[in-house]
Amino acid sequence: MAGVSAKSIKNRIRSMESTRQITRAMELVAASKLRKAQNQAITTRPYYTCLYETINQIAAANGSMSSPFMTQQDGGKTLCVVIAGDRGLSGGYNNNVLKPLDRENAILPIGKKAVEYCAARSMDIVSGAYISAEKLSSEDCFRMAEGICRDYLAGKYSRITLRFTNFVSVLTQTPATLQLLPLQGIGGKETESDMLYEPDPETVLSAIIPEYLGGVIYGALCESRASEQAARRGAMDAATQNADTMIEDLSLQLNRARQAAITREITEIVAGV
Repeated sequence: MAGVSAKSIKNRIRSMESTRQITRAMELVAASKLRKAQNQAITTRPYYTCLYETINQIAAANGSMSSPFMTQQDGGKTLCVVIAGDRGLSGGYNNNVLKPLDRENAILPIGKKAVEYCAARSMDIVSGAYISAEKLSSEDCFRMAEGICRDYLAGKYSRITLRFTNFVSVLTQTPATLQLLPLQGIGGKETESDMLYEPDPETVLSAIIPEYLGGVIYGALCESRASEQAARRGAMDAATQNADTMIEDLSLQLNRARQAAITREITEIVAGV
């Protein structure tokens, strides 16, 4: 029995070593992709942050204007644009951003995991065309925004929200929800502004809102990509460390089994003599 036990332990050690090689390789791949995604997120962040703040400052400074983008449409659903990953093995990244979704809302999922999650729960999916978050470009985001604006002006949706994962650092990624439409203005109250608009604030706002939506969605996409790679790198690093720990424990068990077998053989020889 001791020999069978030792053989079983050896098989488990080989299995854990194979698993460790896979998790280590995935960690290195994620780390490589993280550098590019992190640089892209940091480079894009000032643009979409300034864009979001500027548009909402315009709305706050001109709260009395009659733009349809500043009034909530009646009768329509809330549309939630949600960004998740294309693959798993990234810790709680996908679950943290997808779990709070409301089944009563219309969902525009971005990323394979988001599309699969919403389809499995029979949610109201607006489009399943954006199945690859990694391959989505800025042009795709602007085309998406144009369609969202058309549906919003048509009264199909009463509110537009964006759910994504904010990249804080390599170790920290936080899910966030942003209201895109209707514009409410930063601070929630009307403020004074010396800014002049030609021909008028309503025309300017109506012209740049699709660009605003596309820019903010693309910025959130860059944040989510960096967050996904950081979460996967952390998860694979933890898995590699767990594999190392298990290999050490199994090696200790194997040594004990060998010692027990040797001791028994010596005892049998002595008894035979």
